[in-house]
Amino acid sequence: MEHLPLVTLRRCVARYPGKYPTLTFSHLDQYLCMVFAQLTYRESLRDIETCLRAHSSKLYHLGIRGGIARSTLADANEKRDWRIYQDFALALIQVARRLYAEDSFGLELQQTVYALDSTTIDLCLALFPWARFRKRKGAVKLHTLLDLRGSIPTFIHISDGKLHDVNILDQIAFEAGSFYVMDRGYIDFGRLHALHQAQAFFVTRAKSNLQYRRVYSRPVDKATGLRCDQTIMLTSIKAAKDYPAPLRRVKFYDAEHDKLLVFLTNNFDLPALTIAQLYRCRWQVELFFKWIKQHLRIKAFFGTSENAVKTQVWIAISAYVLVAIVKKRLHTEASLYTILQVLSLTLFEKNSLCQLVGDTENMTQTMINTNQLNLFD
Repeated sequence: MEHLPLVTLRRCVARYPGKYPTLTFSHLDQYLCMVFAQLTYRESLRDIETCLRAHSSKLYHLGIRGGIARSTLADANEKRDWRIYQDFALALIQVARRLYAEDSFGLELQQTVYALDSTTIDLCLALFPWARFRKRKGAVKLHTLLDLRGSIPTFIHISDGKLHDVNILDQIAFEAGSFYVMDRGYIDFGRLHALHQAQAFFVTRAKSNLQYRRVYSRPVDKATGLRCDQTIMLTSIKAAKDYPAPLRRVKFYDAEHDKLLVFLTNNFDLPALTIAQLYRCRWQVELFFKWIKQHLRIKAFFGTSENAVKTQVWIAISAYVLVAIVKKRLHTEASLYTILQVLSLTLFEKNSLCQLVGDTENMTQTMINTNQLNLFD
């Protein structure tokens, strides 16, 4: 908690004043209780209350000043504006991005590279009637723009399940010179042209029914998997009107999976093989979704209102980013998973986190560098 910018949290609270009382249970109390639930994998509000009361003598030193009650936490999640924790998480994201700005993501590029995708979280429509998805099914979508340097989410939008992915392009402020990597679900040539006019670059896969006219072909080395590198113009009436500028079409054969992939981009400077490798880096956003679903509480919720769900998701994201900040500031090689596992058992211990994580690293290194002789040469 020493890495939490409490001044920033107070500013976020002041930005969205509410009528819910804060003297006996502050916003910091609520935040710390919910982060405790994320880090220790609590199952319910009663579970949170029971575990925290078991450590009642240590709560004051942790920063929790108010009394812990299940009903109080439920009311706070339902009535306090979720945008407080959204803004606080975004502030933490800015800190994390500065710390990871020099990290590599597998390609030697100076520009910032983002991966855009969404994941669906299934809900019971009877309990979450506001999250309509299908006739008898509820869901929310987590639309995420991931900075590949450090796998830090820079844009997150929580919507109901019916919102199509491509509509998110209208809400993103594109950065000039940056790359946006996305799958075929985001192909809308009008929106892609707006991205192009913002002087940003996109890399996406082409649909099989793409209508185009080849303008120019560049030579490629087929030993690398490339099959063609072309400059094209769209020929269908609507697409040509929405995107009147030339596009680059790169065809690549993936021998490992025996697939022929066709990419579209508005960047004509990078080598064709780098374009294909950029799209492969998009898989990091899928790994991010898998990671947070496995290690954070965003698939089961402590409240059923829209405000409670968004509050829990944004606090989960801030917990993820906070662990990433701690990892970088401690200069540790331990993974985020290792740090989370250590935290889940040592939250109320007085040992230094740096010492706990360091002991884990030393134990792993000792196990690897054992002096045990080989049985067979």
